[in-house]
Amino acid sequence: MKYLKTSLSVKMASAIIIPTLLLLGGCNNSGAAEKQVKKEEEVIAIPVEVADVATGNISSNYITTTILEPKNEAEVISKAAGIIEKLYVEEGDYVEVGTLLAEIEPKRFELNLARAKAELSSIKHELDRINKVHSQNLVSTDTYDKLKWQYEAAKVTLEIAKLDLKETRIIAPISGYIAKRYVKAGNLVEQYARQKLFHIVKQQSLQAIVNLPEQELSKLKINQQASLFLTAQPNVKVDAIVERISPVIDSQTGTFRVTLKVDNPTNKLKSGMFAEVKLHFNTHENTTLLPRKALISMDNQHTVYVIKDGKANKTEVSLGYQDEEFVEILNGLKSGEKVVTTGQNNLKDQTVVEIIDVI
Repeated sequence: MKYLKTSLSVKMASAIIIPTLLLLGGCNNSGAAEKQVKKEEEVIAIPVEVADVATGNISSNYITTTILEPKNEAEVISKAAGIIEKLYVEEGDYVEVGTLLAEIEPKRFELNLARAKAELSSIKHELDRINKVHSQNLVSTDTYDKLKWQYEAAKVTLEIAKLDLKETRIIAPISGYIAKRYVKAGNLVEQYARQKLFHIVKQQSLQAIVNLPEQELSKLKINQQASLFLTAQPNVKVDAIVERISPVIDSQTGTFRVTLKVDNPTNKLKSGMFAEVKLHFNTHENTTLLPRKALISMDNQHTVYVIKDGKANKTEVSLGYQDEEFVEILNGLKSGEKVVTTGQNNLKDQTVVEIIDVI
């Protein structure tokens, strides 16, 4: 009897304890579930920078490089032989056409001129004397004719002597800057030799020569606009126009020659400067423009992330003209939409984002 009471007590205690434990366990499971839900509801927003899709103009361009050249330049040589006696200009000096640059020692040429004058005077005196008696048939016609020819030859000799003396003065053939002086005082120069005395460049108008692929020939025309960007002058754009287009294609390179005219009224540009050339073929006006850095290109597919309701929506776009800063959007975007420009590599479609800067 005592054994039955004890078993009953154990069973009653078990009946009370087990439900209590189950209740406590149920409470604990409920708290864990709530924490799991809260954890799932916590979403990390990806920080991004965005910019507005704009409307504007964009051009189709061909980009190449070139070296600026003087449109007019001259290599000055000597037309007379002799010793350089005086120099009047130095490198960097500006000279007008006709300016005296240097002088060759003139003494020998002055003596030749004096001799030519004396010979002409002697022959003229003899011809005047013969004229008086020739009319009286006292001198043969042959003798008279020979004397006239000598007189004409002496006049030519005199003019040559004057010219030789004049050419001892080295004159600037064009206006421009002395780019190079090749001689010093005391140097011997030869007549019409390859030895150059000065190099003069006229820089008020420069030119740039570019060679373009033959497929670009149909896109070019005279007076077409171009822009130059100089290594020596960063962030400075220089305007140019197409002045000449060669009608011949080089069969070896498949290119043709184009000459650009570059005005330089202030002489800030210098011959020999290296420049990047951008030829403007065509312009689309009032078109949709996307900042180039917002574009994601892969396997000929172009996409951007458009911000809508705090999320990044992956959008495929079609492109038109492009330049360094913008691309033309033909389909997929509208002006005024916000697109991700920084941080897009960390995004997926419908990713929640936090805008930290608007460009």
